[in-house]
Amino acid sequence: MAKELRYGMVGGSVYAFIGEVHRKAIAFDPRAELVCGCFSNIPSENEDTAKAYGIDPGRMYADYKEMAKAEAAREDGIDFVSICTPNFLHYEIAKEFLLAGINVVCEKPLCFEVAQAEELEALAKEKDLLFAVTYTYPGYTMSRVMKDMIAAGKIGKIAAVNAEYVQDWLINELEPQEGAKENLSVWRKDPKFSGISNCVGDIGTHIEAYVNYVTGLKIKRLAATTNKYGHALDLNANILVEYDNGVNGAYWCSQIAAGHYNGLVVRVFGDQGALEWRQEQPDYLYYTPKGQAMQVLTRGGNGIDQPAGGYSRLPVGHPEGLYVAFANIYRDYVTALIEKKAGRPYDTSSITMVDAGVDGVKFVHAVVESAEKDSAWVEL
Repeated sequence: MAKELRYGMVGGSVYAFIGEVHRKAIAFDPRAELVCGCFSNIPSENEDTAKAYGIDPGRMYADYKEMAKAEAAREDGIDFVSICTPNFLHYEIAKEFLLAGINVVCEKPLCFEVAQAEELEALAKEKDLLFAVTYTYPGYTMSRVMKDMIAAGKIGKIAAVNAEYVQDWLINELEPQEGAKENLSVWRKDPKFSGISNCVGDIGTHIEAYVNYVTGLKIKRLAATTNKYGHALDLNANILVEYDNGVNGAYWCSQIAAGHYNGLVVRVFGDQGALEWRQEQPDYLYYTPKGQAMQVLTRGGNGIDQPAGGYSRLPVGHPEGLYVAFANIYRDYVTALIEKKAGRPYDTSSITMVDAGVDGVKFVHAVVESAEKDSAWVEL
């Protein structure tokens, strides 16, 4: 079957985790073909990845600037680029492809500085390009069902939000050690590669983006504490937020929480009920109507009458996971881009677009500023 779109990738060699997730997710719906890339700044890894995916040697690039320029000049150039590099490279790479007139899908966080994020958003608008940021978890079917149910008034008017994203992969960093501020063994802990935040920038932004996706609420201001435990960047944070409608929420993100691996949990409470979703059990949504017992809604099962239920790809009882969440994001993005190219109306409402990326950068800066000011309220 002929592919409808061509795409390229920057970063994401076969020796890295996230690039493989993106490639497999795009391949779930065979409408976009990987035709070029600059997969690594290590020549051997770049070559290995190009060979693994059958990339024409003439379209394996040593430099992303060369790639953007060359692909923009080709009649059969790429329709979009997927950026899967470490955080500190997102801004300059995204900008290069936007300037070349190429649509962009970028890993989160969008970039480090608010001014850079706003520049990318403005550039995408000026060039009329589709720019998505891959916050993964809205791609799950039950996340979308949760969004639909809230919009349909199933829990009434939102009264409070509670969310956490907790891991334990940096728990050993709590032990005293020499040169703690210089401990750069993991790139996410290095300000050069992660900017002003580690934990909040890495997983805290997922909370902010997810809550906004399912509720539509935007943060007006926040007050935060962060804990560095002698390191250069945060490993734990507690954040109190106030939304634009006056409702409050509480977020906790941590990478030193023993026994927790990828524990994103989001609870939304309304005056007529509550909803809860857990990333580690993504096929289930916990719904408690006011005055009734909790109901467990299952992806593909009975009681799912929202349109979002159509994102289910496997029969009920067969677990879906991270690849499918990414695949749903790319399915919506590819569909929108195909429709846009054809001059037809297109829908990006289920995609976390560049404006969500801008909000994420603002969120990180506000948390760090608040923590530095003894948890003072900071406006977004």
